[in-house]
Formats: sequence, structure tokens, C-alpha cells
Amino acid sequence: MAVIFITGSADGLGRAAAQSLLDQGHRVVLHARSADRAAALGEITSRAAGVVVGDLGSATETRSIADQVNAIGRMDAIIHNAGVYTRPNRGATPEGHAETFAINTLAPFMLTALIRRPDRLVYLSSGLHRGGEGSLDDLDWKRRAWDSAKAYAESKLQVVALAFALARRWPSVLSNAVDPGWVRTKMGGSGAPVDLDTGQRTQAWLAVSADTAALVSGRYWHHLRQEQPAGEAADPEFQDQLIDRLSKLTGVALPEA
Repeated sequence: MAVIFITGSADGLGRAAAQSLLDQGHRVVLHARSADRAAALGEITSRAAGVVVGDLGSATETRSIADQVNAIGRMDAIIHNAGVYTRPNRGATPEGHAETFAINTLAPFMLTALIRRPDRLVYLSSGLHRGGEGSLDDLDWKRRAWDSAKAYAESKLQVVALAFALARRWPSVLSNAVDPGWVRTKMGGSGAPVDLDTGQRTQAWLAVSADTAALVSGRYWHHLRQEQPAGEAADPEFQDQLIDRLSKLTGVALPEA
């Protein structure tokens, strides 16, 4: 059975994926933003292989999350599930980054670089990523007027680009991106058309399945089917430029193959 780390697994899609994988007999390492949220996880913690705590909006705490995961042991798969949607303003993390960019892009990049390399990586994106092209000119929203929808779209394009870059750079790792759809979670709202089980199914499948269809890398998925992502996300030049800038912003280098 596999050991899987899932960010943002206190509720929503992350918790649903964790429960699905636990029910299949796998071992899951959970993540909560704070000690209070970890304490509220309830009975699922008794079934988990561990619980790590840290706010992905803080670079210091993101580094701590990586340390906590590495202390548990090497993961077979990591699902980068955590994310935020619209923010009323740019906000500022302790390091001064825009909150959406920090949580949705910088944090998964840092965790990817700092956690021992797994066999599989899965990054949650969104169909809205197709509206996120052109972000390299102002990744951190320091010059532009704040646009929460655009910032979200850009961050989700960036994680697709990161997934594809890892597929190129780390050929021994299966790295994919997933659009779970508009799901009935706190983020998606009660009127969303996709139920939790459908929303979590693709990322859980990619994390552990031995099906030939799941043993691929550098693909963009929606409800167990491959789809075409935005052109910029699939562009190796954009991917390399993005990683270079993320490395400079975080002070964290992505290990070579």
C-alpha cells in the first residue's frame, strides 16, 4: 500500500481524497493549517499515518511542513491540494507576497523542492487556468491593480506549468495536473454541480493506481480524462522561466534530475 501526503486535507477535496485512499487501505499523511484545525479533524486522525501542521501562507511554516513530512518518511505520492480562491485584496504574507500567489503557487513549489522526491506528484488546478496567461511580467501583483479572479487563474496556470516542468526534469516521477471541476465545498459553494466524490476521484486515482492509463506524466486531467491545457502552461520556455523566478523569490532551488 502507498503512503500519500495531501496538503489542505482538513476538509473539502483534500479530506475527501484522504478518506477515499484510507478506505482503499493506503496510508495517508494529513495536513492542517493550524493546531486548532488539526484538533478538529476528528476520527480520521486515528486512521492517518501522521498529521502535519503549518500555514502555507508563510514561507517559514511551509519549510516546517516539509521538515515534518520528511521526518515521517519518504512519500510514495503527494497531492498538492491546498489552495485559496478569491481574495478581496492582494494581502501580504509575512514575506510580503500576494496571498493567492503564495498559497497557490509558491507553497507547492517550495514543498516540491524540499520534500524527499516521491514517485508521483499531483497538482490541483482549475479550468479557470485558461484565463491566466501572461503572468510572468508581474507574478507577485506588485504593479497591477488587484484582480482576484485573474490572480486565481494565473496561480492555477502556474501549477499546471510546474507539474509539466517536473515531468520533464524528473523523468522517474509521474507528475500531473488535475481540474476537479466546480465542486460543492466551502470554496465552491453549495450550488456547485460536482459532488465531492467525483471531485476527488481523479487525483486519488493518479496518486496510487496501477492502471496503465494512470502511469503517465505531464498530462492535464479532468474527471479521469485527459484534456488540453492552456498553451502557456505546456510551453517549456515558460515553465523554465517560471521555475527560475520562483526559485529567486523563495530562495529555494528545485533539485536537478
